[in-house]
Amino acid sequence: MNPFSSGTRLRDMIRAIRSCKTAAEERGVVRKECAAIRASISENDPDYRHRNLAKLMFIHMLGYPTHFGQMECLKLIASPGFPEKRIGYLGLMLLLDERQEVLMLVTNSIKRDLNHTNQYIVGLALCALGNICSAEMARDLAPEIERLLQFRDPNIRKKAALCSIRIIKKVPDLAENFVNPVAALLKEKHHGVLITGVQLCADLCKVSTEALDYFRKKCTDGLVKVLKDVANSPYAPEYDISGIIDPFLHIRLLKILRVLGQGDADASDSMNDILAQVATKTESNKNAGNAILYECVETIMSIEDNGGLRVLAINILGRFLSNRDNNIRYVALNMLMRAIAVDSQAVQRHRATILECVKDTDPSIRKRALDLVYLLVNDTNVKPLTKELTEHLKVSDPEFKGDLTAKIYSIVEKFSPEKIWYIDQMLKVLSEAGNYVKDEVWHALIVVITNASDLHGYAVRSLYRAVQTAGEQETLVQVAVWCIGEYGEMLVNNVGRLDIEEPLMVTESNAVDVLETSIKSHSCDLTSQAMCLIALLKLSSRFPSCSQRINDIIGQYKGSFVLELQQRAIEFNSIIERHQNMRSSLVERMPVLDEETFSGRRAGSVPAAVSTSQGVSVSLPNGSIKLSTAPVADLLDLTLDDAPASSSSGGVFLQDLLDVNLMPVSLQPDTIQAQKSGSDVLLDLLSIGTPAQRSPFTPQVLSSKTDNRSRLDILDRLSTPSAPSSQVSSTGGNSSMLDLLNGLPSSPSVSVTEGNGPVHSSVTVFESSSLRLTFNISKQPGNPHMTLIDGSFTNKSEYVYSDFIFQAAVPKFLQLQLDPASGNTLPAGGNGSITQKLRITNSQHGKKSLVMRIRVSYKVNDKDVLEEGQINNFLRDL
Repeated sequence: MNPFSSGTRLRDMIRAIRSCKTAAEERGVVRKECAAIRASISENDPDYRHRNLAKLMFIHMLGYPTHFGQMECLKLIASPGFPEKRIGYLGLMLLLDERQEVLMLVTNSIKRDLNHTNQYIVGLALCALGNICSAEMARDLAPEIERLLQFRDPNIRKKAALCSIRIIKKVPDLAENFVNPVAALLKEKHHGVLITGVQLCADLCKVSTEALDYFRKKCTDGLVKVLKDVANSPYAPEYDISGIIDPFLHIRLLKILRVLGQGDADASDSMNDILAQVATKTESNKNAGNAILYECVETIMSIEDNGGLRVLAINILGRFLSNRDNNIRYVALNMLMRAIAVDSQAVQRHRATILECVKDTDPSIRKRALDLVYLLVNDTNVKPLTKELTEHLKVSDPEFKGDLTAKIYSIVEKFSPEKIWYIDQMLKVLSEAGNYVKDEVWHALIVVITNASDLHGYAVRSLYRAVQTAGEQETLVQVAVWCIGEYGEMLVNNVGRLDIEEPLMVTESNAVDVLETSIKSHSCDLTSQAMCLIALLKLSSRFPSCSQRINDIIGQYKGSFVLELQQRAIEFNSIIERHQNMRSSLVERMPVLDEETFSGRRAGSVPAAVSTSQGVSVSLPNGSIKLSTAPVADLLDLTLDDAPASSSSGGVFLQDLLDVNLMPVSLQPDTIQAQKSGSDVLLDLLSIGTPAQRSPFTPQVLSSKTDNRSRLDILDRLSTPSAPSSQVSSTGGNSSMLDLLNGLPSSPSVSVTEGNGPVHSSVTVFESSSLRLTFNISKQPGNPHMTLIDGSFTNKSEYVYSDFIFQAAVPKFLQLQLDPASGNTLPAGGNGSITQKLRITNSQHGKKSLVMRIRVSYKVNDKDVLEEGQINNFLRDL
C-alpha cells in the first residue's frame, strides 16, 4: 500500500513523521501526505473523510497550513453518525476560529444538532459552540441554549451554562434572557452544574446591573445556604480533595458572595455568619484549605464593614506570613497591602512578622514586605521601624540595598520628627550603603544641613567621624567633603557642640588630611575629586596656616588628563597665588538652600527656571506649530534658586545687560500694540521705533538682503531707531535678536524663503501624558525633495526612561534615513532630552505631503512601555 495514500492510517503517518531526521525530510512527508489528502477531497471520497481530517488536525498541530480541509469539517458535521460528527466538531474547533467566514455555513448544522434526540450529539454541538461562537451565531442560537439550561441531563445543563457564558460575553444585550434560568441553576444539587451556574451568575453581574440587583434580592440567601451545606457536608469521596469537600465549589461560592456583598449592607449582613464559620473551621495545613481561606479573606475585605470579621481575616493573613510556602506568604503580603487602607491597627499587630519577611531569602517577598513596611510607618512608629530597617541594611544582600536605602530615605524624609534625627539616620544609611544611594538622597541631605543653622557644627563633626570609618562609601565622602569645605572652621573650633556629642579634637591639618585622602583615593570618582578641589580652595582662605599645603595639593592636578580637574586646578591655583584680594569673597559660605524649592523641583511641580512671562498657555492640536512662550530669563538661561521674579525684573535685567533703553511696548507713544504670542516678548523688548504688526501665526519672510547683513549692520540698527520700516521687517528684528544673543535660538517659528530657500519650523508632532516629541524641520536650498528633521524627545513624567528606542515608517513614495539617537536614557521631569536626526526624500514633492508612522518603546521601573502614533499634519510644501 502506498504509505501516502488516503487509506493510510493516522498512526502510520505519525510514525513516518517522527522517523524523519531533518526538518526538510519532515516537510517532504507532510507535503506528500497533504497532496494525497487533497486528491481524496477532490474525489469526494466519503469512506476516508474522517481519517483525512484526523491527519489534517495532526498536521495543523505541527504548524503546517491546513485551510484546504475546512469544508471537510462541515461535511462531517452534516453526517448523521456520531463518530463522523465527533471528528467534524473536533476539526471545527481546531482548524477554524470565530473570524472565519466559513463558520457561517455551520450555524444550521449546529442548530439541528442542538435539537437532536441523542444527548451526546447535543453535547458535541454545545462544546463546539462554547469554543468558537461568534456574535452572529450567539444571536441565532441563544434560544436553543436557553432551552438546554433546563435539559434533563446534568451534563447538558453544565455545557449549556458554559456556552451561555461565551454568549453573554460576545453579546451582552442577551444577558437578560438568562437571568431566570440561572436563578434555577443556583438551586442544583449536582456540583458540576452548580459551579457553572455560579460562574454564569458572576459574569451576568459584570455585564448587567439589573441582573446584579436581581441576584442580590433573590439569590443571596440561597447561595449562603449552599455554602453552608458544602462547608458542613459529610465526607464524599467523589468531591474530596485533601480532606476538604469540593474546594473549587467553595471558592466559586465565595467569589459570587463577594460580588453580591460589595456595596450592599443587607447582603453583607446575611453572609457574615457563614464567612466567619468558613474562616474558623477550614484547615490551613493543606493547600486546598489555604486557597479557601484566602478567598474567604478577600471576600471579607470586599464586603461592607464588619470590624470583627476583618480582624479575623487579617489574623489569618498573619498566620499565612509564618507559612513555609513562599507563594502563600507573597499573596498574604499583597492582601495586607490592601487591608492596611481598611484597618491599619489590625495590620500593625503583625508588624514584627512583616519585618521578618523583609529579611527573607526570596527577593520577591523582600520587596513586597518592604513596600508594606513603608505603608505601616506613621508618626508614632517611625523611629523603631527605621531602626529595624537600618540594622538590616548592614546584612542585606547587595542587590537589595538599593531598594532598601530608597525606602529608608522616603520614610525619613516624610516622617522625620526633627532635623537632628534626619541627619543621624541618613548618616547611618550613607555609612552602611552609600554606594547604593541615589544622588537625590545626598543632595537632599545637604539641603537639610544648610537649613539647620544650629546643627552645622554637629553635622560636620558627625561626618568627620563617619568618613574616618567608612571612607569607601562614595556619597558619604561627597557630603563630608562639601560640609568640611563649608563649615571647616566649626569642625576645628568645636563650634555649636551639643551635649550628646563626645569631645573631638580636630586640627586644621587633620581637616586637610581628610580632603587629601579622599581626592587621592582609588575609588574617588570625578564628581568627588572636583568637590574636593572646591573644598580645598575654600579652606585655603579659612585655614591660612595650611594655604601653602593646599596650594601644593591642588597643583598636583594641573597636569591631570581629566580636563575638568585640570581646568579647576589651574584656575584655583591662580586664585590662591595671584588673587588674594578677591579669594575671600569668592569662597564665601553658600547661601541657605530653599527646601521647598528643592523638593518641588525634584517632584516636578516647580519649574527650574525663572518665569517672567504672563502669557497663557494655549493647547494646540497635535502637529500645529507651537509658538514659544519662553520668558526672557529662560532664553538667557538664568537658573535662579530664589522665588520667581516678576515680569518687570526680566526686562530690567535685559536692559542692564544690553545697556540700551528698553521701554515696554505698551508705554511707547504712537505705537499700536498688536496681539502677540510668547515669541514676541523678546522682540518687543529689543524693538527700537515702531514695530511692524503681524499675526501670531503668520509665517515670517526673510529676504536675501536681510540674510546677508552682517552683525555690525544689525548692531548699527540699534543706534538708528529711525530706520525705515521697509528695511527692517519683523523677521529682521528676529534675526537681530539672534545675533545679539550670539546665536541663541529664539522661540519656535516658521521661516519660508522665496523660491527654494530654507524652511525652518518647530512642530510638536506627538504628545501624550508622559512623552513629547518635537520636530525641527529644515530644507536645503536647491534640493526641495530632501527634508531634514531634528527630533527631540522630552520626558514629562517623574520617572527616568531607559532603553529608549524610536522607530519610524513611511510610505513607498518616501525614503527615510534615521541617524543614531544621542542616547537611550531619557531624564525625568523634562530635565534633558534625546535627539535624533531624520532625512526624508519625497519623490512626489509638490503632489503628496509627508506622512509617518512612529513607535516609541522604553522601560519605566523595569516595565516595558510602547507608544504609537501617526503624523500626517506636515506642511504641504514638504
